[in-house]
Amino acid sequence: MNEGWTEIFTTEDAIEAEILRQGLLESDIVAVTMNKQDSPHKMFGVISVLVPSADTESAMQYLTDNDIK
Repeated sequence: MNEGWTEIFTTEDAIEAEILRQGLLESDIVAVTMNKQDSPHKMFGVISVLVPSADTESAMQYLTDNDIK
């Protein structure tokens, strides 16, 4: 799945990842989340937010403009 996609953000918080994904979509930037957490425990691993490689610059600007670290 990562071919043609760039990871722009990682978090352990599923809600934070979803809020970011929705914000990107509202800014006309396609975004998906990839949950790499251990299913039964949700304590180990991260959730990545990915955008198409062509939209990386716009997505990074969105993160900067919204003070998302």
